[in-house]
Amino acid sequence: MKILVCISSVPDTTSKINFTADKSAFDKTGIQWVINPLDEFALTKAIKLQESQGATVTVVNVGDAGTEAVIRKALAIGANDAIRVNAEAKDSFSVAKEIAKVAQDGGYDLILMGKESIDYNGGAVPGMVAQLLNFPFVNACVGLEVSGSEATAVREIEGGKETISVKLPAVVAGQKGLVDEKDLIIPNMRGIMSARTKPLHVAEPSNAEVKVEAVSFDSVAPRAAVKLVSPDNLDELVRLLHEEAKVI
Repeated sequence: MKILVCISSVPDTTSKINFTADKSAFDKTGIQWVINPLDEFALTKAIKLQESQGATVTVVNVGDAGTEAVIRKALAIGANDAIRVNAEAKDSFSVAKEIAKVAQDGGYDLILMGKESIDYNGGAVPGMVAQLLNFPFVNACVGLEVSGSEATAVREIEGGKETISVKLPAVVAGQKGLVDEKDLIIPNMRGIMSARTKPLHVAEPSNAEVKVEAVSFDSVAPRAAVKLVSPDNLDELVRLLHEEAKVI
């Protein structure tokens, strides 16, 4: 079985997010990049299938050379090889089209990824990939077993869970719960060393049309400081509600 795991390079959640002076782009200065956490659940599931069924695991990323450190981490976790499509991830459609081309060219049986990335939270790529390939698609997956040419997936729905059986090849988008968090793999020294020699192929993009463009970004306004008013100082409370909060 051949598994393709799609990974995004995203800012670490501890990073301070800023935008360029003209608010047209995300400012990458000083940012620590990591594997998108939901993609890491998908990758860990793929490694489990690698161990239990002898599957080969390839990771694919659409991005420039700056994403290669994150790709090498995926190789250190246990992927057999990697493909980097040498294109900037500009919108969901262009990314999905590049992934679909890689999947089609490689003849993969199972395409795994997180249901969304934590930077833009678009959640559009998995379904687009499935549509472009005309593959069955399971979203919000929290359980997955593969037997022969079929996969049994458990997905979260409103108020419960649903179990689905799909024929391979298929696209599965996972979320937290696809594997136990304690099973997420932290690369050891052996894995890090072996990742240096594993194949990382650079593929030229297919120049997929960009259909959506971000016009501008705005930071969240900082919260106003909390002001404490003594219970016996009603005049001050009324003044603040009238002059600052403007609710009376």
